Amino acid sequence: MLVLTRKLKESIVIGDNIEVTVVDVKGDQVKLGIVAPSHVSVHRREVYEEIQRENRAAARARVQDLNSLTELVRKGRK
Repeated sequence: MLVLTRKLKESIVIGDNIEVTVVDVKGDQVKLGIVAPSHVSVHRREVYEEIQRENRAAARARVQDLNSLTELVRKGRK
């Protein structure tokens, strides 16, 4: 992990097209402004983890649905 120190209104650049700026600091909270291309997803960690859980659940459901469909097709051919 790279650890950087930044002051209010200072930025870091990731790659060629992502900029993260310290917008505000209050107590133990830091507000960050992020400029990134529209094709780059930016999420808080807890939101990202929930999206991943939902995606895994949806993928499992699709496999189960496909298995059920396969069984229906097999039964229809008999």
